[in-house]
Amino acid sequence: MQYKKYIVFILCIATSLTLLQAQSQKGKASYYSKRSTGSRTASGSRLHHDSLTCAHRTHPFGSMLKVTNIKNGKWVVVKVTDRGPYGRGRIIDLSWRAAKDLDLLAQGVGMVKVELLPVQKGIPFRSDESAHLPELDFEMAENGGSVAGEWQEEKKK
Repeated sequence: MQYKKYIVFILCIATSLTLLQAQSQKGKASYYSKRSTGSRTASGSRLHHDSLTCAHRTHPFGSMLKVTNIKNGKWVVVKVTDRGPYGRGRIIDLSWRAAKDLDLLAQGVGMVKVELLPVQKGIPFRSDESAHLPELDFEMAENGGSVAGEWQEEKKK
């Protein structure tokens, strides 16, 4: 009976370590070639070499990841649209544009740090200040509210 407590304790520690690891990873990144432009990703969208997208094995589609090149400190934010990479020892496949922004094109493969960005809730780009709207008066005009009659009179003159 005592061993069950130890097993539960070990599982709790393993789960918490897995969650901490899921927030940040370090490993090798590769990138899609320009020739793969137009092909369908696992999410159903089409791949374009100038988009800032990536393939990751575990993060859900639509997740935003901050990818930092460990060698030069450059970073880029990419959206998960595909599954993979399936290359040995790789943790992420980047679009051609993301790899270019990180200066990975010449190397082909580079060491990166991948961090999951928090989900933004609410309306993007909405300021916290309330907008000042002018007061509008919708009362009827004294002559019945028709402007057409005035126009016709001016037209006759």
